[in-house]
Amino acid sequence: MFQKLVSHNHDIKKLVEKGYAVTFDSNCMVIRDIPYLDSEGNCLVAAIVCKLIFKDKEHVIQDDHQIFFSGSAPYNIDGTPIPNLAGGETTISLSPDCSDVIVQRSFSNKPKAAGKFGDFYEKIESYVAIISGPALAKGCDSPYTFRSVKNDEPESVFKLHDTLTSKAEITELSAKLENDVIAVIGLGGTGAYLLDFLVKTPVREIRAYDLDDFHVHNAFRSPGRLNDDELDKTKAAVYQDRYDSFRTGLSLHPKFIDSSSAGDFKGVTFAFVCVDKGSARSEIFDLLISKKIPFIDVGMGLKQRDKAITGLVRTTYFSAQNAQNVLDGAGVPTTDNDDNMYNTNIQISELNALNASMAVIKFKQLRGFYVSDTLENNFLFGVNDLHTAGTEL
Repeated sequence: MFQKLVSHNHDIKKLVEKGYAVTFDSNCMVIRDIPYLDSEGNCLVAAIVCKLIFKDKEHVIQDDHQIFFSGSAPYNIDGTPIPNLAGGETTISLSPDCSDVIVQRSFSNKPKAAGKFGDFYEKIESYVAIISGPALAKGCDSPYTFRSVKNDEPESVFKLHDTLTSKAEITELSAKLENDVIAVIGLGGTGAYLLDFLVKTPVREIRAYDLDDFHVHNAFRSPGRLNDDELDKTKAAVYQDRYDSFRTGLSLHPKFIDSSSAGDFKGVTFAFVCVDKGSARSEIFDLLISKKIPFIDVGMGLKQRDKAITGLVRTTYFSAQNAQNVLDGAGVPTTDNDDNMYNTNIQISELNALNASMAVIKFKQLRGFYVSDTLENNFLFGVNDLHTAGTEL
């Protein structure tokens, strides 16, 4: 990434050519070897960190006029704090490759004339003049070290730079999902939205299975675009094509999952079951339970009442240790019963998306991305009152 960004961004190239020790990490630019003085006049060295906003795969712009700093507060030669450096104590997460850079604070010094910096070169030069000026006047080492800092940051699953995560400063939280291999069984209304949400997480691999073709009615409960040439292709082919440009580690298969599919789940760490037939669900449950794979099953039971639609949206979590107890107590349909509420074939995109959202939120709670203050693992959302009820099984 270093060569690509330096060669395609003139302002960053100027920083490197001037001698700054530039590297890139976690969608940030890191500049080491920045000298400054502490309150006792000692020469210290720290790093400046700036967030990068990717316009495309090769060109970046500033997030705002602020920077992050890994050192303590900088001082003038006379021991007074350097003025006009608003901001405060804060931290952001970088990768292990930048373990030597521990951000302690942010600085905010907006140019008075223009109100913003023209580019990264202007921004860094301005802050270095303020932070390092007293240190350079005292004879501390120059920031222009021409030091090359190698960064072996692991290759991301995303084909675009995930600047949303770095912008929100949740890189450390997002990393909790990186080692998962996820299986999605069923790409109907809820499964399609669930896949869309999962594609945008950094999980290592997503495997999805659905034997059916993509028809017109699927377009009305499917996220994203519709191209005419997608109709009558398999759902697996349609969604593989939609998301191939977004990330790696995605393999979608036109396949029906049953008790003979154990080989498809080698290495799977978590699964989502999004099928509407009880008999199919039963075989899938048996397979997942036998392989001790934790999973979430989703379902909707909707019907018309008083010329309007009512019903429930359900999300049920089955842990590897307690799956059979949950199955015995959750009332999840595992047979084909025409009278069962969950067999009513009403699916509406906003409820499909809600069902998928509930499932992904629960999964992220399990991984520590979201706070979880409950032991409940079976959740029902009532369409008529917009209330969620949870039970522990």
